Order: sequence, then C-alpha cells, then structure tokens
Amino acid sequence: MPQYHGRNLRLGRVSETSRIYLITTVTRDRTPLFQDLHAARTLVRILMETQRRNQADTLAYVIMPDHLHWLMQLHASDPLPRVVGRVKSLSARTLGVPVWQTGFHDHGVRKEEDLLALARYVVANPLRVGLVSSIRDYPHWDAIWL
Repeated sequence: MPQYHGRNLRLGRVSETSRIYLITTVTRDRTPLFQDLHAARTLVRILMETQRRNQADTLAYVIMPDHLHWLMQLHASDPLPRVVGRVKSLSARTLGVPVWQTGFHDHGVRKEEDLLALARYVVANPLRVGLVSSIRDYPHWDAIWL
C-alpha cells in the first residue's frame, strides 16, 4: 500500500482567483486541540480575519477536535498555499503551541457541484462522527446559507 505524506499534497496544486475550494487540514498527531473552546474560537477569529483582509471568503466551516474543514472562495491577493499557510501560522502563533501537520488537502469545487449540499456535508461532520445528535449543539461551525 502506498504511503501518503503531507508534502505530496502540493503536487499539482493550482491557485485560481475566485475559485471555491474545500480545504481540510489536520492537527499535529491528530491531537484534539480544538476540544478547547478558546482554541476553537481563536481559529474562528482567524478565519474571519482572512475574510476581512480580502484574502478569501469563508462560505462554510467546521472545526472538529483534530481538524478543520473550510469551504472558501479564494481572492486575487495571494495564492491558495499562502492563504492556508497564514491561517495555520497565525493560529499556531496565537495559541503558542505547534498546531498543524504539514500540508493540507484541497478540492477545487467544480461549477456543476452543488455548493449548498457541500456546505451541509461540511457542517454535518460532528453528526456523522457522533459528537452531537443535533448540529445546533455543536458550537464551531458556520455557513453563509444555513
């Protein structure tokens, strides 16, 4: 079975202005850092700051205990790796601990994909893994449509 490494996630990556991406990034050693309310809310503030800086629009996100799913639309200011890298770097510096594994997974959303269904899939993660029985009970998600 092949071994996959974070550095291989960069192969073939393209940044397209105005493209919508689904980003997934995982904490170092899958540590459930974001079970902590302060850590999770810090990451939310950094995602919102990314939007205020006009780097990317956040369409939907869910912060799981050990990873982030972020549906975003990239702006022209910076390429995708720089925007995601800035979110990861700021969160690590603000929290004062190593947070993330190297690399991230991105999926460039195609025009024919249903964005609302994709956003629902993203925010339903806590339900699928049994963290809550209703998404209303999970505090670390948002979507512009819901």
